[in-house]
Amino acid sequence: MAVPTSPAEPHPVDAPGLIDAHGRAIGYLRISVTDRCDLRCRYCMAERMTFLPRSALLALEEIAIIAERFIARGVTKIRLSGGEPLVRRDVGELVDRLGAHVGHGLDELTMTTNGTRLAEHAPRLHAAGIRRVNVSLDSLDPAAFRHITRHGDLAQVLGGVFAARDAGLRVKINTVALRGLNEHELPDILAWTAREGFDLSLIETMPLGAVEEDRVDRFLPLTEVFRALSDRFTLTRDAHRSGGPARYWSVDGGATRLGLISPLTANFCDGCNRVRLTTEGKLYLCLGHDDQVDLKAALRDGGVAALDAAIDLGLRIKPARHDFRIGVGDGPAVARHMSVTGG
Repeated sequence: MAVPTSPAEPHPVDAPGLIDAHGRAIGYLRISVTDRCDLRCRYCMAERMTFLPRSALLALEEIAIIAERFIARGVTKIRLSGGEPLVRRDVGELVDRLGAHVGHGLDELTMTTNGTRLAEHAPRLHAAGIRRVNVSLDSLDPAAFRHITRHGDLAQVLGGVFAARDAGLRVKINTVALRGLNEHELPDILAWTAREGFDLSLIETMPLGAVEEDRVDRFLPLTEVFRALSDRFTLTRDAHRSGGPARYWSVDGGATRLGLISPLTANFCDGCNRVRLTTEGKLYLCLGHDDQVDLKAALRDGGVAALDAAIDLGLRIKPARHDFRIGVGDGPAVARHMSVTGG
């Protein structure tokens, strides 16, 4: 297949929308541009990871074409993720191309990053049309941060966070709640985000991929965390929705929002509006299932018509809900790591 190099033309107005078999409208596409990462967070990856060969990956041009088909069919929000998206060479070109659709079918283009390379890339991300980034940050203690990430430099990540703010990007901090590792820090992290003008989302650890540590030991229910935070902060339910699964609270009457993402203690599947494209071109319909269709093969073998047909198949097989559970003897829900599917 000869892949065109210019942005896709708008699809005719009779293009079919994206409605799954359960009647849910799909308006949100998450794209993993690489499974590689320069950190090795303990709850996310094994210390010695085997990444996909580069020959297996979608070309950035192919990612753009697939994303543009989703935009043409009704997706209004795209999040770029990984792995760490900013480790992929020339990812800025993809950001530039997709950013051109903001305001022209796409309401928002965002990125989730670990922040290690954000200082370098923040100005270009803003120039391309990104206005908001999520930064994964699980501790404000340098030693604890290094332990959780196995070798991360907290000062480097914080430098990226502040560079993003200086570039005009709104920052949301993503923190995975981990018993025995950062639970004592969570009130201080919320206080810091409120002081610096950032939002905070707390996330329950998810059973994706084999890691060396026992997730049962690290699982911290957000119901428990919320009770502890309520002793220190005034948390008021906020109707804000970002397009994802978080439920929000305002913090002490200020501008900072606290989001809770709790796939295990508060299932949010009824309103699921998203699908995920992996870096090798597989469309996963749910984080907690292995149901997928191969969009790379469809695009390369049959062009846009085959791509549309594969997307339609994906909509038909999207499950009603995930099957996440964490308990003694439970293995990961699926074998693939989060970095493969995209956060």
